Amino acid sequence: MGISTSSSDPGNGESLRSPLLSPPKQPPAEQEKLLVDDMLHKYCGEFGPWQLRHFVLTSLAWALEAFHTMVMIFADREPEYSCLGQGCDPGEKTVCGLEPGSWAWTGGDGSSTVTQWGLFCEEKYKVGLVQALFFFGCMIGAGVFGHLSDSRLGRKGSLTVVCMMNAVFGCLTAFSPNYSTYVVLRMLTGFSTGGVGLCAFVLATEPVGPSKRGAAGMSTFYFFSTGIALLSGIAYIFQTWRALYIASSIPSILFLLIILPFLPESPRWYLVRGKLNEAMKIMRAIAKSNGRHLPDGVVLMLDDEQENDASNGKQNYKEELATKEAVTGSVIDVIKSPLTRIRLFLAVTINFLCSVVYYGISLNVVNLQTNLYLNVLVNAVAEMPAFTITAVLLDKLGRKPMTIGTLWFSGFFCLLGSLVKNNGIWKIVRMICGVMGIFGVAGTYNLLFIYTTELFPTVVRNAALGCATQAAQLGAILAPFVVVLGGWLPFAVFAACGIIGGLFAFYLPETLNKPLYDTMAGMKEGEGVV
Repeated sequence: MGISTSSSDPGNGESLRSPLLSPPKQPPAEQEKLLVDDMLHKYCGEFGPWQLRHFVLTSLAWALEAFHTMVMIFADREPEYSCLGQGCDPGEKTVCGLEPGSWAWTGGDGSSTVTQWGLFCEEKYKVGLVQALFFFGCMIGAGVFGHLSDSRLGRKGSLTVVCMMNAVFGCLTAFSPNYSTYVVLRMLTGFSTGGVGLCAFVLATEPVGPSKRGAAGMSTFYFFSTGIALLSGIAYIFQTWRALYIASSIPSILFLLIILPFLPESPRWYLVRGKLNEAMKIMRAIAKSNGRHLPDGVVLMLDDEQENDASNGKQNYKEELATKEAVTGSVIDVIKSPLTRIRLFLAVTINFLCSVVYYGISLNVVNLQTNLYLNVLVNAVAEMPAFTITAVLLDKLGRKPMTIGTLWFSGFFCLLGSLVKNNGIWKIVRMICGVMGIFGVAGTYNLLFIYTTELFPTVVRNAALGCATQAAQLGAILAPFVVVLGGWLPFAVFAACGIIGGLFAFYLPETLNKPLYDTMAGMKEGEGVV
């Protein structure tokens, strides 16, 4: 049967042949390259359901850090004693002057490490030594895992490793046969604990848009305070130090098994490591979960690519995914650059001074004359209003004014506390000065995480934050030695640290509403540095 070609359409012959021909090639849609912050703002959403879920789950790691850090308050406590016979005076504050055998520890020898190994009277310094070595481990761990999370392991990989180490060392500590083993295991726990907070903080806040990052960053520290409050309840239930170490380590195991497998890596880390496919997959997931649409032609780029992209011409989208190269950096790069070198020096110094004040006031002043469990609970809750007020004002006043203001606020009340006497009604005045000092410095201590994060590009962010965290841990090590001075001197030292820290903060740049830079070159270009 033939096909008729008669038709009123003069071009019907062409119409018959056209389906047999390949359609003409359409020119590819123009590619749109965006920075992470721009893509979040324009297409994905700055803080939608995806970021909220990711933020909450990741920030739970802060509670784990609180468990492993503050467990020493209960495990290394000196419990009350009871008299058994003659030679014991119930009115004595310590057992040092009592005759051996005339008294006994309440709760037995297994209630704490102090009773287990006789860490009291002339041996009491060993309790402080354990605390100092724990924070020394934190200082080393912060630097090591700060570098690893920027390089090989990534944010999620580093968080997985430190949580695994915490769970293992925490459980092993419960089986310490002697004091020496206990010291070593606590130092190893400190080594892993030092990386928990900084890895969790960066992983939680990097996918958040610039306008929401400050409030989100401040909110991470509610989890730390909540962890301390929960620990007081756990310690009340598990009265012996060995059982307490196991109970406080189990949450780390649960976090490893139940939460971490469902947390993605940071898209910013993927981007600087040259893994654009993985970064784009996360950005699409963010957009989809937030009810937004990310067009196919949109692709991420590093901030140092903006100028190169214009000079080198457009690249095919698939080629872009395949040819992306990793951009690496380290603390050496931070020190080499005059721009970041000054920032690192200031961040390290201010974090150190702030930590001396924070831990020093906590050890020197807070004593509510109630039981230990209630004291710890009240202390944890007392810090929360500082987080709230700082979070509210942070995006209104800026990072720099808030850092200066909170440090000077704390320094003023510490100075006042050093001038008043420590007897009669003045004891209450000094205690109030201490509480106000903690209130101010708690806000500083936490906003410094946000500030330090924004001062450095993605490629060296955790390494720089690790250095700042190391400085803070050094301050924590030295704080107990300041407290030993006694009298008005500790308050005077804390006042000096707060005031000097505020002066140093004057030389930091403001980062409010500025982008999170990806590379050193991108930061120099964005800051107008030649």
